[in-house]
Amino acid sequence: MGTAAQVVSAVATVGVLLGGMWLLADLLDTTPESVGPAVCSSSDDASPAARAKVSGAQLCTALNRADLPKLLGTPTEQAVTASGSENESTWFDGTKTVTPEASVELDTYTVELSASDQDLPVAESVDYLGTGVETRTVLGHAAALYSGRTISISFRLDGGDAQSGPGGVARQLLVATDPKDSGGTFELVIYRQDSQIPDDEALFRVAEKVLPTLPGWKPAA
Repeated sequence: MGTAAQVVSAVATVGVLLGGMWLLADLLDTTPESVGPAVCSSSDDASPAARAKVSGAQLCTALNRADLPKLLGTPTEQAVTASGSENESTWFDGTKTVTPEASVELDTYTVELSASDQDLPVAESVDYLGTGVETRTVLGHAAALYSGRTISISFRLDGGDAQSGPGGVARQLLVATDPKDSGGTFELVIYRQDSQIPDDEALFRVAEKVLPTLPGWKPAA
């Protein structure tokens, strides 16, 4: 797989915002008075022959922390949904790659976490992440901060056609798994349900707490 293709597969992010669903919930009035935070659900879409070093379930468990709302700056909220999966891709040359992914959604933010063991250091990825990318350091590891764009999808309650359009800004943080930046990466993405610009400080707070708990993370000396 070419370098550019690796980058595209690693950093593509699509956020789906479902307009009108809150209104439907209010109309049906079926929400219990007291509901606890969501627990991780998982699905495995990868074949046994193409397992990743870390699973989507492990990423979800690490991301779905009790203090995640506080790290995001929304301490009164809790996880609404939480899930992990392994998605397998087959390239033109027959090579199979697996991308473990996790997502936790709150009322204000959605946070996504993925892992890649492809031989593509963060230092080389910077050239392919578009304009505005910033080189950073997270806990002694090379990192790149950049923006993506979500897609907004709305559904009509009267059964009409769904409509889609540009959504809000997603802030994405690509971090090397080891201090030598030898190829493996983790990526954190946050975006807001109201399409406002996410807080970069919240993204870094989550990164500094979650990344050291992940399998494959090597702390700096």
